[in-house]
Amino acid sequence: LSPYFVTDPQTMEVVLENPYILVHEKKISNIKDLVPVLEQVVQQNKPLLIIAEDVDGEALATLVINRLRGTFNCCAVKAPGYGDRRKAMMEDIAILTGGSAIFEALGIKLENLTLADLGRAKKVIVDKDNTTIIEGAGKSADIKARIDQIRREISNSTSDYDREKLEERLAKLAGGVAKVNVGAATESEMKEKKARVEDALHATRAAVEEGILPGGGVALLRASSTVKPADELTHDEKVGYNIVLRACRAPLTMISENAGQDGGIVCEKVLDGKSNFGYNALTDTYEDLVKAGVIDPTKVTRTALGNAASVATLLLTSDALVAEKPKEGGKKGHGGDHDMY
Repeated sequence: LSPYFVTDPQTMEVVLENPYILVHEKKISNIKDLVPVLEQVVQQNKPLLIIAEDVDGEALATLVINRLRGTFNCCAVKAPGYGDRRKAMMEDIAILTGGSAIFEALGIKLENLTLADLGRAKKVIVDKDNTTIIEGAGKSADIKARIDQIRREISNSTSDYDREKLEERLAKLAGGVAKVNVGAATESEMKEKKARVEDALHATRAAVEEGILPGGGVALLRASSTVKPADELTHDEKVGYNIVLRACRAPLTMISENAGQDGGIVCEKVLDGKSNFGYNALTDTYEDLVKAGVIDPTKVTRTALGNAASVATLLLTSDALVAEKPKEGGKKGHGGDHDMY
């Protein structure tokens, strides 16, 4: 709700270690209602996460001022969802963290709260769009009972929309959160490793969405071999067709040449095989790439081909291009440097 809550300016995230978590149904505007519970949290020297319909006015200003002064660490976020669905999601959060969701219908007033009514978690990470709760302190039996209840609601639901939203809630409760620690000897190496882990995470999400294909350029090569042009193509269409076929061979050709092999020979040998058979540049062997763990997300391969076609179309409609000047041919290999002396 405010950039002043940010604890990590580089990533613009709020990171709270071992926080108390207050889940409140209504908007919080009056700081007087919050003061009693704030005093209890400050005495424990722990941060506080407030999840409510909204926090504004005097209440938000007071939280921000205390955060800036270093009196205590806190963050306020808007509750997810709307209407009855919001209420159900807030109950999910309360059960996950071992606290109580403060609803007006229950007759619980904000000023009467104790620490026992607040949830706990090992860590909470808040960015512009998401709030991630890691290792909530809720009881396993309570969480399991809640999961079973949501599953029963899914089986009884007749609405596709309601079923989709229930499945989202189920995934958040049952799926959990994984934490990956990345370390290295130097900061630059650590950043590079972290970037690789993030790439792997995005690739995994893409694979979950649309599945996987054999990697190493094999999927595009096999796709190109099954494409059959129309019976009659104009000269320009034939040129375009051949360009697409060559482009589909390019990834495997480049991988092979980077591994010191002849790209053309490798492509033909892979085409002689079937299904997942391909060239593993790491081990310099021909094998089943899926079994060897050489895979690509279907979404990444499809998107790359679509983006390449989009760029090619844009280039065809351009009057002029700015490109690097090709280097004039000189002596190849390291021996070409000797005539400098």
